[in-house]
Amino acid sequence: MEETPRKLPSPLLSLIPLLVLVVLLFFTIRIFGSDALGGGSQVVLLTTTAVCSFLAIVFGKVKWRAIEEAICNNILGVSVALIILLLIGALAGSWMISGVVPTLIYYGMQIIHPNFFLVSCCIICAIVSVMTGSSWTTIATMGIALMGIGEAQGFSTGWTAGAIISGAYFGDKISPLSDTTILASSVTGTPLFTHIRYLMYTTLPSIFISLVIFTIAGFTHEGTGMEQITSYAASLKEHFHISGGLLVVPLITGILIVRRVPSIITLFLSAALAGLLAVLFQPHLLQEISGMAEAGGESLFRGLFITFFGNTQIEMGNAELNELVSTRGMAGMMDTIWLILCAMCFGGAMTASGMLESILSVFTRFMHRRVNMVSSTVASGLLLNICTADQYISILLTGNMFKDIYKKNGYESCLLSRTTEDAVTVTSVLVPWNTCGMTQATVLGVATMTYLPYCFFNLISPVMSILIALMGYKIKGPIVPQEETQTESLS
Repeated sequence: MEETPRKLPSPLLSLIPLLVLVVLLFFTIRIFGSDALGGGSQVVLLTTTAVCSFLAIVFGKVKWRAIEEAICNNILGVSVALIILLLIGALAGSWMISGVVPTLIYYGMQIIHPNFFLVSCCIICAIVSVMTGSSWTTIATMGIALMGIGEAQGFSTGWTAGAIISGAYFGDKISPLSDTTILASSVTGTPLFTHIRYLMYTTLPSIFISLVIFTIAGFTHEGTGMEQITSYAASLKEHFHISGGLLVVPLITGILIVRRVPSIITLFLSAALAGLLAVLFQPHLLQEISGMAEAGGESLFRGLFITFFGNTQIEMGNAELNELVSTRGMAGMMDTIWLILCAMCFGGAMTASGMLESILSVFTRFMHRRVNMVSSTVASGLLLNICTADQYISILLTGNMFKDIYKKNGYESCLLSRTTEDAVTVTSVLVPWNTCGMTQATVLGVATMTYLPYCFFNLISPVMSILIALMGYKIKGPIVPQEETQTESLS
């Protein structure tokens, strides 16, 4: 006996949780400001989850058990990401206190001219991300150092973070080592390198335009004079033991990443190595962090562990530098982890209730022409990033939902795989409650809405995808099935 298909709720009913989410987030952000991620946004997500669950149970006759299972599956799916977040917190603390980041900042301020800083940020992060296949690792390592250089040279945090994220997500999008690139190609049934080559038609114009904007912005920048940069460099050298030997940490980290050692192992080893060098190169700082008057093994042990898990403050004689070298360790990631868990609850409820599928079904009604089809895919990808709060879930749902539609209309699978990456991978970091948006905002110390206007590559990519579809450039299709062709010839 065949199972009766589940009746989906109406799109209007399905939109209610989204409207509640938007309204509550508007007031929460307006009232709490930058502190909204400290609890207010989490309460909003849980409240919206409750609204969605109530509507599903009362009007959709969905059992609570189904919603609960969907939430648990969502949380299970991001469990590795949560561990990575904790390790990034430990890595950020150990890289700073060991002197790795101060050394990169010290040399970077002398090598990178302010006029070319933003475009250099984008290019450096793009190269590292292509080599590593990970925007998260790129931002957690090179990104932190570049943020410090940007602050020293007088750039706003939004501009610097935008350049870093643009470069990092360019590499994440096209690298054959990237998990999102592999996922988008596999879920649509597209060969990996076919997918990457096809991505170039939208990705290269997007990054080129972004680099032009960052170059112009760098030349029009009127920031910190060379005197202050020299003062910052002198202060860093006075308080930290600056040494080229400390660069062995990012070097070994890069080797581990290129050799495709799992992220958790790589981050753990990198943080541990930086901790060892902190004991060797910066024992005076560990003693200061420990708060113990007497020097010795106990103070070093205490200071090192605080570096990994807690807040560290070093008096540099300058308020801006004090903020620059302060770290939050693993404890600083807890608000983000809390927010991710709440976001997964909302995504699970929307999926189990059928409301997400109902909303997305609206987009499929307009998929009769090529431009409408690509535009609907882009819109669906953006909506999924907002609703599911996870780029991996969004890629899977987008690919599976549109695969048959593209095939039916006679278009190659690489068009879908490219559009999915243009819509999902690069925009996930622009959603404040998405795992990517929350993570990068926490790691860089810049609110999502602050860096969003400057992530030009991430903003341009979805638009470029639609523009290329409008032009029809290098798009093969619709492919007329062989049987249909034979029928036409006979007639």
